[in-house]
Amino acid sequence: MKKTLFAAITLAIAFPSFAVFDVTTDPDLFFLKESQSFDSLALLPPPPAGDSIEFLNDKAQYDAAKLLRNTPRGKQAWQDAHVGGNGLPEVFSAAFGHEISKEKTPEIHRLMTKMIEDAGTLATRTAKKRYMRIRPFAFYNEPTCRPEDQEHLSRDGSYPSGHTSIGWATALVLSEINPARQDVILKRGYELGQSRVICGYHWQSDVTAARVVGSAIVARLHADENFARQLQKAKEEFARLAS
Repeated sequence: MKKTLFAAITLAIAFPSFAVFDVTTDPDLFFLKESQSFDSLALLPPPPAGDSIEFLNDKAQYDAAKLLRNTPRGKQAWQDAHVGGNGLPEVFSAAFGHEISKEKTPEIHRLMTKMIEDAGTLATRTAKKRYMRIRPFAFYNEPTCRPEDQEHLSRDGSYPSGHTSIGWATALVLSEINPARQDVILKRGYELGQSRVICGYHWQSDVTAARVVGSAIVARLHADENFARQLQKAKEEFARLAS
């Protein structure tokens, strides 16, 4: 049976050491082969050491963000945790200024959902696997804003944040399609990353590093012919939508 987008993402997160997914294993979920993506381990510095000033900042940011969970911003963070299925299009629809869905914007929707794994597991896997950094909720043995996700996330490295990379990469691409809304789109992409800190899934330094990863994967995707064709289709669809 053909894997759904959500099932593939779940499997990649739950078994990062064993799962090797790329366009050759599922062309509906990727644009790139593993060999075409950059090496996040080579790109990024190591995560902050436990006795560093940077880690003290991570701890302080965790404590501050946790206070937001029972607020409207915390509710948004809970919703931002879901990027599978139609989750990511729903996250960005308001910022984009138009509903993004398979029915109303099929080309934009396909572009977004097809690049999720390129920006997520493919772009982050080498650094995640090498460092296997403990996540904040596991470090403190405390619940997250979405406890149902904790078991599988505890088996996956925290650095860098895959959700943040996905959100930031998506924001960059949507800003190219709809530059008149770039400020609000980029802000929404930035917020998606901060939601990971609020929920206790990631340290701030995981999120900051992931924005570099998200930018790098967008640069690489622009060199891919299939991505370029799908991006052009998305731009043409938006032009018709906006006219």
